Amino acid sequence: MEHRALVETYLEMLNAHHPDLVDRFLAEDYVNHNVVVADGREANRAFWAMFFAGLPDVTATMEDIIVAGDRVVGRFVYRGTHQGELMGIPATGATVEMRSIDIWRVEDGLLAEHWDELNLMEVFQQVGVLPRLDGGAARS
Repeated sequence: MEHRALVETYLEMLNAHHPDLVDRFLAEDYVNHNVVVADGREANRAFWAMFFAGLPDVTATMEDIIVAGDRVVGRFVYRGTHQGELMGIPATGATVEMRSIDIWRVEDGLLAEHWDELNLMEVFQQVGVLPRLDGGAARS
């Protein structure tokens, strides 16, 4: 599958809330350089099931995609309501906006390795686990 199509399938999985779609774009032995999600397709599937349980109305928007050689980079915004447990945090009903910049290495037509940068501190502020440093002002 073409690099861009892999990321578009990732986005489809997010917006359909269908973690089993990982079979279509992730390598079985997917390497994830992320402190939240372990390596492997099955660990990724389990993470997304937990994520969708915590943010059952989440939607994702791809703001940028860049393809260069065996790498593909995407910039995403996720928006949803914290209606279930998320990473051990009980539901708060808070509106959540999370941004990510993801870099994947493609091998044999699948995403094989991943790096990302997430605004988790802001997410934790939005759900009340950490104090807001900006006095509650919305981010533009």
